[in-house]
Amino acid sequence: MLSTLPPLHHALEVSVVIPCKNEKDNLAFLIDEVGTALAGRSFELIIVDDGSDDGTDLFLKESATTRPWLRHIRHEKSCGQSNAVRTGLLFAKGEFIATLDGDGQNDPAFFPQMIDALKAGGPSCALAAGQRTKRTDGFVKKYGSRLANKIRQSMLKDNTRDSGCGLKVIRRQVFLNLPFFEAWHRFLPALVVREGLEVVHIDVLDRGRSHGTSKYGIFDRLWVGIIDLFGVLWLRKRRKKIPIISEIDLDGTTTDPR
Repeated sequence: MLSTLPPLHHALEVSVVIPCKNEKDNLAFLIDEVGTALAGRSFELIIVDDGSDDGTDLFLKESATTRPWLRHIRHEKSCGQSNAVRTGLLFAKGEFIATLDGDGQNDPAFFPQMIDALKAGGPSCALAAGQRTKRTDGFVKKYGSRLANKIRQSMLKDNTRDSGCGLKVIRRQVFLNLPFFEAWHRFLPALVVREGLEVVHIDVLDRGRSHGTSKYGIFDRLWVGIIDLFGVLWLRKRRKKIPIISEIDLDGTTTDPR
């Protein structure tokens, strides 16, 4: 599959990646919200259909006829949210990768602010991470997420209060270089900090789900995430030194190779 991936030169400013499974009704409004939010910018929207069986494929085929920036990539069988995000990343063409969940609870209207904040931070700033305010989830999901975030912060010290927010913008090349594992998208701040790079945080509004129910359950978010937490902690501890890199020109001057 790697031989079919697009080259690393960037033809677009941003690629939006939405992993989804049976979210046709939410995609019906989410797609156009992305188009409105990024109007005037060069972008693409990649919907990674993670084995849906609710007619998502036919809906996206019809939607793409009037939206040339919409791409539909499908998993034949469901492989989980992490793999869906990674598939979108591998086939994206943008300099920046913007992610959001397919349930409609993330508002893409925040993407311009996040992209601009990432650019303003310079090459050393690799990730703009959304931080949800006034959570609309039910009691179990909300407090399970809060507990998981507290445990994560105490161990990883990534200065991120809400690592699970789907709204993120990250430099594509940095994203490609991060180690992949199940649920890796929930640890992006810690993994970016591990590379010696910076994270900027943006407060975003959380919305209630308009249609359907969660396809990736609380067990996956909390208990499996705690197991993964120890793996990320190990990765952090194994990165002993972060090289400071400069390129030496023929006249002896040094520049940042990025």
